[in-house]
Amino acid sequence: MHSDFLKPYDHLQEKDVYSSWEKSGYFSPEKLQTLKSKSPKKPSSIGNWKLEIDNFCIVMPPANANGSLHVGHAVMVAVEDLMVRYWRMRGKKTLWLPGADHAGFETQVVFEKKLEKEGTSRFEILQKEHGRQELYKRIWDFTQENKSHMEHQVRQLGASCDWTRETFTLDPAVVSTVYDTFKKLYDDGLVYRATRIVNWCTKHQTSLSDLEVAWEQRTDKLYLVQYKRADGHGHITVATTRPETIPGDVAIAVHPDDKRFASWVGMQVINPITGNAMPVIADKAVDKDFGTGALKITPAHDPVDFEVGQRHKLEAIKTIDFNGRFNMLAGPFAGMKVAEAREEAVKILEKNGALERMEEYTHQVGVCYKCKNTIEPMILPQWFIDLTSPAAKKKIVQPAINAVKKGTIKIFPAFQEKIFFHWMNNIRDWNISRQIVWGIPIPAWFRKTKAGIISNDQFPISNKDAKEEVYIGKEKPKGDGWIQETDVFDTWFSSGQWPFATLLAQDAAHSKFETQNSKLKRSDFKEFYPTSVMETGYDILFFWVARMIMLGLYRTGTVPFKTVYLHGLVRDKDKQKMSKSKGNVVDPLGVVEQYGADALRMALIVGNSAGQDVAYDEDKVRGYRNFSNKLWNIARFVISHAEKERDVEKVTLTPEDKKLLLQCAVVKKKVAVNIEKYRFSQAAEEAYHYVWHTFADKIIESKKEILNKEAPSITDVKKQVSARRALYELLVQSISMLHPFMPFVTEGIYQRLPAKDKDFLMIEEW
Repeated sequence: MHSDFLKPYDHLQEKDVYSSWEKSGYFSPEKLQTLKSKSPKKPSSIGNWKLEIDNFCIVMPPANANGSLHVGHAVMVAVEDLMVRYWRMRGKKTLWLPGADHAGFETQVVFEKKLEKEGTSRFEILQKEHGRQELYKRIWDFTQENKSHMEHQVRQLGASCDWTRETFTLDPAVVSTVYDTFKKLYDDGLVYRATRIVNWCTKHQTSLSDLEVAWEQRTDKLYLVQYKRADGHGHITVATTRPETIPGDVAIAVHPDDKRFASWVGMQVINPITGNAMPVIADKAVDKDFGTGALKITPAHDPVDFEVGQRHKLEAIKTIDFNGRFNMLAGPFAGMKVAEAREEAVKILEKNGALERMEEYTHQVGVCYKCKNTIEPMILPQWFIDLTSPAAKKKIVQPAINAVKKGTIKIFPAFQEKIFFHWMNNIRDWNISRQIVWGIPIPAWFRKTKAGIISNDQFPISNKDAKEEVYIGKEKPKGDGWIQETDVFDTWFSSGQWPFATLLAQDAAHSKFETQNSKLKRSDFKEFYPTSVMETGYDILFFWVARMIMLGLYRTGTVPFKTVYLHGLVRDKDKQKMSKSKGNVVDPLGVVEQYGADALRMALIVGNSAGQDVAYDEDKVRGYRNFSNKLWNIARFVISHAEKERDVEKVTLTPEDKKLLLQCAVVKKKVAVNIEKYRFSQAAEEAYHYVWHTFADKIIESKKEILNKEAPSITDVKKQVSARRALYELLVQSISMLHPFMPFVTEGIYQRLPAKDKDFLMIEEW
């Protein structure tokens, strides 16, 4: 028996096991193919159940390169690695491509916190002569350090991905693909730049897409304000939660079918703070049942009002600046923040008799999903992807809907498909501009061609007569007067191209190598696209998955993946959301150090169904650590008895032992079917219960008497030989079907077998 097999199982040896895997090169599909070419035996089917796929590929959801992994990443690694290891053992050419995301806005937020601790800020750095370059370089160094640490953590969790293909969203080849996609969208008329109202975070000084706005329920005051008719005959009352924006009002709107206000349409009313006259208009955007049925229109500071203003050609009076303070156009509120201005507005309205009354009002308020500060709607020139025009619906949106509707892409769990369809059918144009430094610069240049303000200064608004010549390209075009866009892409735009961008990036890297060695030909894109599975959390179905489907189909004409598996969020044992403020965040690497990666992986897989949140329970992890020890002890017992039988060419098994092997094969088939049907929890439980409650508790216990029998007869000797051989085969089959879930302990046992068919269990045939 192996010299250290007498010791209890030591999970701290997992690092050495992983190192041996990585050094072997078997994480690479090319190494596996070389191995198979030497042994051209076809992959075995299980009974009449045959394989349906030739290659298997997952591109790893790129973790943000701005910090340590959390327990949610451990779920991702556990689920994806079990699929990869399973299909590798089934004989497929398997690629699991790892990567990291620069995570533009989120990374800059994290880095800003770091700067705050250092007593500075990004705004101080940007004031320097080469501030943008310095800030970018500092964030780059920050992410590279974190990325290296993160990759080490992924290794500790046992991920059998091909690190030679590791990809970063800021790799030149990826950036080139992103630029090509943007250029194609622009040339097809599906991307445009327009001065529109956007979601503005006054703390982080950038716009956010609609999906990056979180919503909080708040109880505020609803102010009922009177706007007197200019002719002095009566007034119209408006309900608003923002009296401080009244200086920016340019109209009062009523619903065209509201008979209460039919005679008011076309009349002039007086702004109760500025004294300016403004019209009463009719627009179907007004909700007749809200408040009084009359709506004040402030185009510069409300999305609905902006659309109304566009339809009626109303002026947009911008009274709030990008820092959330009122400017000179706000009159008496100039220099104030929103809360101060609201108090002052109430005083003025009360003084002039315009405040009719105040009521308690509960409503949803949009906030920045990172800092939770209230979003300030702001007019800004931004780049948008058109997702609402007939052309966009035809070229981008509908193909994605059809792919899921027709089953070309299957989503697990199935109920998420309805959610997907609802979002896709109500999709809005996508703001892909971000006013930050960290990210992929938008490759656009502007040149003024007619009187007006060039709208590429920091936050300008072109006047309506301004005309611009636009050039799309990374390099500055020829001629004078060109000014470069300073915005960067929303990180979801680049990561939305992840499946094809990563594989194309590998082809680009390999083509350089081919020039030195023309015998080596490889195309990852041709061989592995579309990928097999996209596994990620259900919370980013819209942020990421839907966008990958749209951009993948648009750019390649093919779906980016065939299956979407959405895992749930990890909560604490009381099913509460994990957060630093609650003190219930779990460090997965701390758990690995204490109990081992196998124990953590099993604890996160068992009881975890697609789309359902899973509760983290340390007792559960401890239980699977005990299972690792149990499996180790089973192997010690079996190998100690079966070593000499392994070299016997022919061993006649008793009918009873043949039946035991057949029963094991049936269990193994159930495990395989469950894995292929994405029922990972059932697969893990099936293997666990067989090994502990059938193999250990029943079969081994039933064999101990014959194995330990003294002075056995010839018949007893035959039974002993059969039992040893049967137990040995059952052990090999047990560690084989447990390997995708618990790779370390099973590999440790495999390396201690008296005779092995392969270098590693991970490349054994299932």
